[in-house]
Amino acid sequence: MKKTILLTVLVLNGLTSFAQSNDEKNIKLFYKKALTESKCYSWLEYLSNDIGARLSGSATAEEAVQYTKRQLESLGLDKVYLQEVMVPHWVRGEKETAFILNGKEKTAVPICALGGSVATAKTGLTAEIIEVQGISDLAALGDKIKGKIVFFNRPMNPENIETFVSYGACVDQRFAGAKEAAKFGAVGTIVRSMNLRLDDFPHAGAQSYGDLPKEQYIPTAAISTNGAELLSKSLKVNPALKFYFKQSCQTLPDVLSYNVIGELTGTVNPGNIMVVGGHLDSWDLADGSQDDGAGVVQSMEVVRILKNLNYKPKNTIRVVLFMNEENGGKGGAKYEEESKKNNENHIFALESDSGGFTPRGFSIEADDANVKKIQGFKDFFEPYLVHSFTIGHAGSDISHLTSKAIVKAGLKPDSQRYFDYHHAANDKFDAVNKRELELGAATMTSLIYLIDQNGIELPKAN
Repeated sequence: MKKTILLTVLVLNGLTSFAQSNDEKNIKLFYKKALTESKCYSWLEYLSNDIGARLSGSATAEEAVQYTKRQLESLGLDKVYLQEVMVPHWVRGEKETAFILNGKEKTAVPICALGGSVATAKTGLTAEIIEVQGISDLAALGDKIKGKIVFFNRPMNPENIETFVSYGACVDQRFAGAKEAAKFGAVGTIVRSMNLRLDDFPHAGAQSYGDLPKEQYIPTAAISTNGAELLSKSLKVNPALKFYFKQSCQTLPDVLSYNVIGELTGTVNPGNIMVVGGHLDSWDLADGSQDDGAGVVQSMEVVRILKNLNYKPKNTIRVVLFMNEENGGKGGAKYEEESKKNNENHIFALESDSGGFTPRGFSIEADDANVKKIQGFKDFFEPYLVHSFTIGHAGSDISHLTSKAIVKAGLKPDSQRYFDYHHAANDKFDAVNKRELELGAATMTSLIYLIDQNGIELPKAN
């Protein structure tokens, strides 16, 4: 009896070992390569500490283009090239200043101009300030807004585990607040920073005047969450207090820049293209290490791992480092424009633009059949604690892609700390953990591999 049990155990163990698929073995190898030989952390260190902030149109954005092109060329990919794109060139100018003016009291608060904003007068702007919770409050106030600064103070909701949901519920006041307030005669707007934490960092971000005539443009700035709390409390005590701020930003003529592209050519279906990418530009307040230096180097690491392992993809795998996601989306739009012109067929796109934190899974944009297919890969990721495969927004840059049959996914890292750094002066290299960054790169490589091996579900003919 004991011999029978022992034999059964040995057979089962042998079967378990034998049954381990090539996919499981390869994915294990991807994680090993990322955690022991990765270049993504050193790439990020250079982007962050040697080049720095990379706002579209800046000299450092151009330096980042040339640096990443050189690094991709060093990997021995089949193709590496630059794709021209004209991008906005907005500059911040001198550091902004702001004060709460409460009678004889003058209290400084941290602000930063929002991207695309106009400047105040050279002497600054002083006016009474009126607090609202969102754009929907403006109509009810009507004429009371005229001649005042509107203070948008709707906070991000801390109850949501998925912090991007909280961000999405607030960001309209940053993007369109100035445009809407100007319609009621406001002379400026101040917007609470998109941040769950109370701190002294104002968070930048894009805003738009839409179709307003230029003579109606008003200056707009973000205020730190601590500053917003203080301003709100001060207004409750004295609703007639005034606010002063000064900024000298301006929009210059568009500048020629580039998307950086590298390819591993497919051996079976080279006309089927799979994109993996992030955006190379960042806001100007810091290094942009989380947003989106992390996504850039993770995408580069995907093709480095595959090339290093001499992997021969069935489909063409293309790494794309998009320019100008932050304040215009011109890189993603240009990539799609050129893709249509060349009659390219994209079957899959994966974007990393949610920070370099521990990977939790993917957000998926696809039809039911392909969502189900990707969710069917869960077991491959379970040993690496990657488990969340949900329907959701995949990424801003790949959102432009419109091939007939295309599946899109976004890397989904843990989001709890992301908005502590997002668009703020503390988004620096030391905010990124090396191991978390590498795990994200391995997770992306694994999904690219699985899609390449298994294809996507094509729409059924009518």
